Amino acid sequence: MAIKVEKFTFNGFQENTYVIHDGEVCVIIDPGCYERHEQSELSDFISSNNLSPAAVLMTHSHIDHALGLDYVLKTYSVDFYQHTIDVETLSSITSYAHVYGFPGYSAPSRSATNLLSGGETLTFGEMTFEVLFTPGHAPGHVVFHDKLNNYVINGDVLFKGSFGRVDLPGGSMEVLKKTIIETMFELPEETIIYCGHGPETTIGEEKRTNFILTQ
Repeated sequence: MAIKVEKFTFNGFQENTYVIHDGEVCVIIDPGCYERHEQSELSDFISSNNLSPAAVLMTHSHIDHALGLDYVLKTYSVDFYQHTIDVETLSSITSYAHVYGFPGYSAPSRSATNLLSGGETLTFGEMTFEVLFTPGHAPGHVVFHDKLNNYVINGDVLFKGSFGRVDLPGGSMEVLKKTIIETMFELPEETIIYCGHGPETTIGEEKRTNFILTQ
């Protein structure tokens, strides 16, 4: 069966959570489901399609991408992957969640079972991802590139016509621009970019038109 990418848009930040599956096994990327109905939407999709979750993968651990992490870890017996540098980013959420209007945020019940550094190849069922280290928006940001199927789960590195903000702790315009030009723009132009917010785009389109080029 072909690999399918399912997008859910959750929480007040309109964050995109992804479930990628091969018809049997799935991975959950950046679970942002905060409200009970959002959590149910995610779980109902997984159960109604008879999918077996194998892992939760984090592109990075800003609050909008991690609001549902504890729910997923408590609901499913899955491995948890994040970049080693972003462990601190995740742990800091409890200190500011209420400021962003999420007083019910629950810190994850367990730590990452697999710490990434970039360069790894991850395989789950029929899915294979190359992990690329892509700092600039967050210090421990990574993307998950499915080379065979020509797409990348890109978190908040690139957006359609734009790029991730750099004014949060650990952010850097210089580093992000280097990441985009030297890592992301080296991917094939036909690669579909699944963004952490907003619609999909392609590497080719962003190489020609992205606002980062003028910075």
